[in-house]
Amino acid sequence: MKIIIVGLGKVGQTLAAELSEEDNDITVIDNRESVVQDFANQYDLMGVVGNGSTYSTQIDAGIEAADLLIAVTGSDELNLLCCLIAKKAGNCHTIARVRNPEYNKELGFIKEELGLAMVINPEFAAAEEIARVLKFPSAIEVDSFVRSRVELLKFRVPEKSILNNMKLSDLSSRTRGNILICAIERGDTLIIPDGNTVLQPRDRISIVGTSSEANEFFRQAGIVSNQVKNIMIVGGGAIAFYLAKMLIATGIRVKIVEKDMQRCEKLCDSIPKATVVCGDGTDRDLLKEEGLERFESFAALTNIDEENVLLSLYAKKVGDAKVITKINRITFDEVIQELDLDTVIHPKNITSEHIIRYVRSMKNSLDSNVESLHRIINNKAEALEFIIREKSRATDTPLQELKIRKGVLVASINRKGKVIIPRGMDMMKKGDAVIIITQFAGLNSLDDILVK
Repeated sequence: MKIIIVGLGKVGQTLAAELSEEDNDITVIDNRESVVQDFANQYDLMGVVGNGSTYSTQIDAGIEAADLLIAVTGSDELNLLCCLIAKKAGNCHTIARVRNPEYNKELGFIKEELGLAMVINPEFAAAEEIARVLKFPSAIEVDSFVRSRVELLKFRVPEKSILNNMKLSDLSSRTRGNILICAIERGDTLIIPDGNTVLQPRDRISIVGTSSEANEFFRQAGIVSNQVKNIMIVGGGAIAFYLAKMLIATGIRVKIVEKDMQRCEKLCDSIPKATVVCGDGTDRDLLKEEGLERFESFAALTNIDEENVLLSLYAKKVGDAKVITKINRITFDEVIQELDLDTVIHPKNITSEHIIRYVRSMKNSLDSNVESLHRIINNKAEALEFIIREKSRATDTPLQELKIRKGVLVASINRKGKVIIPRGMDMMKKGDAVIIITQFAGLNSLDDILVK
């Protein structure tokens, strides 16, 4: 695919780097000549210096032959104008990043009227991800598939759990939750398990199932699974604003600590059901006075990464809350992973992941039978969704009789709205939506899961 990316900030660079590695023809546009030249040379792609919202610059970038334009500059209005020009000049798909909360209620109208393929609000997307995680407090990450009918949840096996040293072939008899363990992270190693795999304490395991079945599995395994009842948020920015509204709508009590008086007044006016405390969230005495140790969840959402990390570590020390940590920079990602944090949210990564997911789905719809593709488990594996439109070598045969490649797992079958967590005697049929978890890249058809 030929893709034009306007704006070479952190998100633009992440998108260009990853999409160029996936055999796409990438052109980047930015008005900073040195940034364009350095980046284009580093990744061996085409760079255009100029204003991405002008017709002449887009023509220079090859808009007439482009399949997609992605606008991720620092200005919402500029991004929308870039997309509008691209639709007229090249009639291609367009994606715009729009961050201003004032536009959030109108994103549907903007998308439809401007003919955009996608509009992404990074802060809103980050808030949605946090809200999903708080539905399952023991989960580190939560992904949704098949229009949110199926959840993929990652969590760490507790030190004291019936899961410790359990052979996966014994899982269904010892727990009544109808789920499938589809991946295990042990240190830096990723394991796509089979029935002989044995779980160990501190393993990070990913399970697939419906929300209700996942909750039942957590209960049987002695793991806290009920949605939290309250949350303390330090930092009253856009993510906190969106998150508070989402959580209050589900009955969760919200307390926000923010040190800027004007911002506090705005939060009080826009979210009257939230408790807003005007004060320094890094003040331990203030946190103690506001009852930090009694909260079931805690989110550090300030604009300073170091503050968020220290606040999260302190919250874990004084209480038993589910802790969410916002990190903007990813330079020290390996160090962050070694810390005893629960869930780490990278808003810039969430934005790029949403866009890349759309691009992959768009490309796959042209080149393969894959309906959607998610990179999961820190990009170590892929979750592919196939719609089976015709019979093949992989259909109408019990899974236990198929010669499925090692490192590939059939994780879920959706048949006429019913979610099936497959066992050995289950089979895939024409019309099914199937989720495949794999360590291999480049699976284009269902038959690719089989040994050739």
